[in-house]
This record gives sequence, C-alpha cells and structure tokens, in this order.
Amino acid sequence: MARVRDEQSMARAYGDDLRRKFLEAYDQGEFSLVQLAEVFRVSPGWAKKISAQRRRSGQMERVVHKPGRKPRVGEPVRQQVNTWFDLKPDLTLAEVQGKLRSEAGIQLSLPQIWHLLRKLNLRLKKSHSTPPSATRKPTVNAARSSSSASARSRRNT
Repeated sequence: MARVRDEQSMARAYGDDLRRKFLEAYDQGEFSLVQLAEVFRVSPGWAKKISAQRRRSGQMERVVHKPGRKPRVGEPVRQQVNTWFDLKPDLTLAEVQGKLRSEAGIQLSLPQIWHLLRKLNLRLKKSHSTPPSATRKPTVNAARSSSSASARSRRNT
C-alpha cells in the first residue's frame, strides 16, 4: 500500500514574520531566549539558532541556503583570466597559477585551475609556433614486433 503524504503533517519552516517578532521581543531585553521560546511556543533550540544566525548574518530574515561547493573565483577574476588568454592564448597552467597568485591574490591548485578553464570554455592547446619535439614518433616500419624474437635471443640459439 502506497503511503500518501499529507501536506499538513510535513514540517515547515517558521515564517520570517515570526522570526522578526521573536527577535524584536528579545531585543527589548525583558525576557531571555528560553522564556521567549515558551511565550512564542517554539523550542529553545530554535530560539538560540535564530539568535546566532542573526549575529552571523546581521539580518532577521532566514538566510537563503545555497547548497553545493562555493566558487573560490569571482566574476572579476574570471574576466581577468579571459583577458589573459585573449592576449596570450598559449598560457600554461603553471603560468595561470602564477598570475592568479601575484595579480589576484588567489592560491589555486593546478586541478582547480584546469576546472576553472573548463568552466570558462578555454582549452589548453599546443602552440603551432613552437618547435617540434626532439623525440621522433615511431613509424610502422621502425616499430618492433613483440611476436618476433629479439636480437639477443637469436644470438643465444
């Protein structure tokens, strides 16, 4: 049998008007938080919680909860990184890390910088103007086959 949840039985947050009235009554200084909790018919834990939240945030209303990891890099820094890549498109991760540290005062690891560049739709590409690598790529003819015997094993037979 499926259980149907009744909207009335689900717990809901107290409204901002109750929070405001409660905190204004507490500001008058006549009652303690526990005494006011009895008067307003709320739990003492809730009373202490909203009092502490107001001390932290400076506002009587509920603070909006934004779940998830908070970005360490704001929009101005993102625009600055875009400008760096407009001026020099072949920046390395280490160069971006150094610029962030010296110019923006932000310390990020290389994986964090990589993630930032992906969010900005920037890709790190090899520059076509750099000289080719000294290591040559193996060709099909020069590559050794693993199935044939090596030169050392042929000498011993």
